[in-house]
Amino acid sequence: MRKEKIGVLLINLGTPDSPSTKDVRKYLRQFLMDGRVIDIPAFPRYLLVNGIIAPFRAPKSAKEYAKLWVERGSPLKFYGFDVCDALQKSLGEDYKVVLGMRYQNPSIESALNELRNANVSRMIVISLFPQYASASTGSAVQEVNDVVNKWQIVPSINYINQFMDHPKFIEAFAANGLKLMAKTDYDHVVFSYHGLPERHIKKGSVGNQCQLGACCNHFHEKNRYCYRAQCFYTSRLLAEKLGLSEDQYTVSFQSRLGKDPWVQPYTDEILAELPKQGKKKVLAYSPAFVADCLETTVEVGGQFKEEFEEAGGEVWDLVPSLNDSEIWIECLKDLVENG
Repeated sequence: MRKEKIGVLLINLGTPDSPSTKDVRKYLRQFLMDGRVIDIPAFPRYLLVNGIIAPFRAPKSAKEYAKLWVERGSPLKFYGFDVCDALQKSLGEDYKVVLGMRYQNPSIESALNELRNANVSRMIVISLFPQYASASTGSAVQEVNDVVNKWQIVPSINYINQFMDHPKFIEAFAANGLKLMAKTDYDHVVFSYHGLPERHIKKGSVGNQCQLGACCNHFHEKNRYCYRAQCFYTSRLLAEKLGLSEDQYTVSFQSRLGKDPWVQPYTDEILAELPKQGKKKVLAYSPAFVADCLETTVEVGGQFKEEFEEAGGEVWDLVPSLNDSEIWIECLKDLVENG
């Protein structure tokens, strides 16, 4: 009897095909037209994205992507392929590992078709977002379902929708930070996560549990999918691994857009206050991202560094993302085999 082959689909957010304005505009349109990202009715969303946001934001965003681009292209993409190759080697020939991006290339559909052509008996889908959010993990899962629902034969699918507390995930990020901490005596650590509109969390709240306040300081069954609570939980685990007390770190959120309130506190406001408190040497983490990208390298590592120094800070160092580290590959292997 033929031995079964298991398909593994790794999903990340995506990246423009190039830093050109044309490709960035195309990416923004696909990304922002997602109803889980901008959760308003389709027609006003279409007018907002195609009439205002994409045309005016694309040229500016293209300049930011140009800062990120290297010879191999976008780090989010080439590290994604590197991770696929390393995980494939680690898992062996009984598995088929592929990469799919929620937006742009390689698409989730093309990755799923590759698994179907490999005649896999079942699939394990890992959204590479440590903390669950409807706009990221939820959107990726919906896209997978939309694709396979068109198939005549739908294989068994196991979704791994969050891994923010996996021991190897925590160990991998802590290890990257400890390398920098061994060289510099930092005054404070900032764990900066990508933000979300508050309404996204409230819409997913179980029994009105999420109040976006002190309730996020405890992680339990009722708020396990509250993005803010997950971020605070990840930070507590990282702080413990790094040997930090509660007064030695701050959790904050970045990349807000528009006038509606987003989850707080905001990173840009936090970094402006730290120098006033005598915290002038700061180590910055971005634990919502497993690979270097615009939000880490350019925003946290570049923009926030400049703002921090303008506010009187002296040192602002960014902890690298997991990228293709050995511990990260071990984490993914464990998720596949035991998730």
